[in-house]
Amino acid sequence: MGRQPAEHAPIRVLIVDDHAVVRRGLRGLFDIVDDMAVVGEAADGEEAVRVAASCDPDVVLMDLVMPVKDGVAAISEIKAADPEVEVVALTSFIEETKVVAALEAGATGYLLKDADERQVIEAVRAADRGEMRLDPAVARLLAERLRRRPPAQPAEPLTEREQDVLALLGRGLSNKEIAAKLSIADCTTRTHVSNVLGKLGLASRTQAALYAVEHGITPQPAQGATP
Repeated sequence: MGRQPAEHAPIRVLIVDDHAVVRRGLRGLFDIVDDMAVVGEAADGEEAVRVAASCDPDVVLMDLVMPVKDGVAAISEIKAADPEVEVVALTSFIEETKVVAALEAGATGYLLKDADERQVIEAVRAADRGEMRLDPAVARLLAERLRRRPPAQPAEPLTEREQDVLALLGRGLSNKEIAAKLSIADCTTRTHVSNVLGKLGLASRTQAALYAVEHGITPQPAQGATP
């Protein structure tokens, strides 16, 4: 999640959209929110990659359909350069291919541009905490996608605890929240998350969350606090 040097430092936000009026509107919104600060803007994906490298954002609000380089490609490059930068896709499109591509590229959230101000602000805050936040219409699309796909199993089975961790990732919980929920240490949680990613062949916790949602993985009944 974001790398804030002080406990109450504002969330550093980079706005990426090819429409200047959208960028101005979002900047105006974040300018009146005490815990956020706009540290940069970009009008296309290529510029977004460049600006992200120079302004060190905590969260990038990313349009997906842009000239020069699209948002999905920009998300991949930004996450490859700095995995701790979180990205929220904000777009007019709800096509399944775009939704899945953005999340698999590493987006932490996916909002439609008809989202209200509260939803946008909360999505940025959730992303900074490392939590997944999806527009309700996107969540319904993923649920429908799940119903159309047969269940899949990893090459190496997950342990019961790893299944618990994966299920909580699917609910958008951060490592700290997972640790509290399962009564285990933060470092143990990180190990479990790493094991889950390795066994499933996934590149990020966002991809793991998407996997959990797509495969209907839910938390197991409590069985004590063993790691």
